[in-house]
Amino acid sequence: MPTAREALLDVALAALTHRSWSAVRMVDLATAAGVSRQTLYNEFGSKEGLARALVRQEADAYLQGVRRLLATPAPPERNLVAVAEWTVTRAAARPVLRALLTGAWNERLPAPRPVRPGARLAPVPAQRRADAGPPAPGELVAATAACAGERWAAGCELAVRLALSHVVAPPVPTGRPEGQCEEPESWRPMTPAITSVIETILRVETTSPRKIIP
Repeated sequence: MPTAREALLDVALAALTHRSWSAVRMVDLATAAGVSRQTLYNEFGSKEGLARALVRQEADAYLQGVRRLLATPAPPERNLVAVAEWTVTRAAARPVLRALLTGAWNERLPAPRPVRPGARLAPVPAQRRADAGPPAPGELVAATAACAGERWAAGCELAVRLALSHVVAPPVPTGRPEGQCEEPESWRPMTPAITSVIETILRVETTSPRKIIP
């Protein structure tokens, strides 16, 4: 059974599929989560605090997924390709994560700032971490690479950066005029050809005597 905090974060994320963050009301979230408004404010302090926690949760869930994929028994290059494929799929389905990875925030999404220096610390330990603010794209990529350990960190960073190039500039689908961009809702996972290229690059680089990807 989810905690009140988890339930509130879930309904806040779900609300973003129907309306912009500015139109999301705290009272509606509390009702949807089955808790009181006081509980909501006790957990997050404010709507801005809720936004910080929501964004932090997306970053943490992404990194947890990366660690799970890297722990799968398989050749390292296959695991790194799996991270790249999952990054594209996850970013396509989750706009907050996509904004975290690319820095491309829009008016529909919460784009929280860290709390002001000297502000009172949140009474909830999890909120204190969230109040530090969301990681910048480069910080999140570095944290992703660190999940692979020192030996494979460079390969993991390469895989993620190649995946993000696909997220930022997805392929033009058949039947769409050349140069016309896809809408975010129609972004698709990487094509088998791109996946094969990434796997080949990583296989060569991670098995070379240098053991370092430039």
